[in-house]
Amino acid sequence: MNIICIIPARGDSKAIIGKNIIDFCGKPLIAWTIQQALGSHYIKDVYVSSDNSEILTISEQYGSKLIERPKDIARDESTSEEALIHAITQIEKNTDETIDLVVFLQGTSPLRDSNDIDSAIDTFIKDDLDSLFSVCDLKDLMVWRNIDNVLQSVNYDYKKRQRRQDIQQQYGENGSIYIFKPEIIRKHLNRIGGNIGIYLMDSWKIHEIDNKEDIGICEYFMNTKNLIKINKS
Repeated sequence: MNIICIIPARGDSKAIIGKNIIDFCGKPLIAWTIQQALGSHYIKDVYVSSDNSEILTISEQYGSKLIERPKDIARDESTSEEALIHAITQIEKNTDETIDLVVFLQGTSPLRDSNDIDSAIDTFIKDDLDSLFSVCDLKDLMVWRNIDNVLQSVNYDYKKRQRRQDIQQQYGENGSIYIFKPEIIRKHLNRIGGNIGIYLMDSWKIHEIDNKEDIGICEYFMNTKNLIKINKS
């Protein structure tokens, strides 16, 4: 089975300049994700898709193959799906090989290891899925939304507050791991479709780096959960 990993990494981040290559626990941030993918027993090749030459240079130094992303799909309003479809097309054209599965990892979600990736792939294959995404348990979170300044409870009825153990299982997409067949994203223009499954991760793995405040939080878990040592082995 030909399983590849694609890591989209746009250069023009706003909240943190150069976010994908900031120093994070002694390495460029994206390096952790590249090395996690390279440590998988299933993934044949790891590709970084970027419009930024510095990101591409650093990614190659850490063992990734490269996809140069056109500027017209690297704008603020561009989607990950656009980058993924472009990368899949380029890889199949350049290798003359059919891709069976794509593992899509975000370089700004470092709180995972190679075992997470392989366990997610195991689930995908065992359950005969078309797409899969990683999640964390949301049972402890009481979610509300504001519609036209009217507050509404989303995942529970506040008028009939339940005990924690009686709340129905609910999950939050944590953005760490996505797996899909290429035909799914081409048909639906979405990484999720067909027979959908999930891979449950520890609750602390819901954190990702979007803002400066997130860096310290993720560094804390990288150190206290021994991920630095695990990802070096």
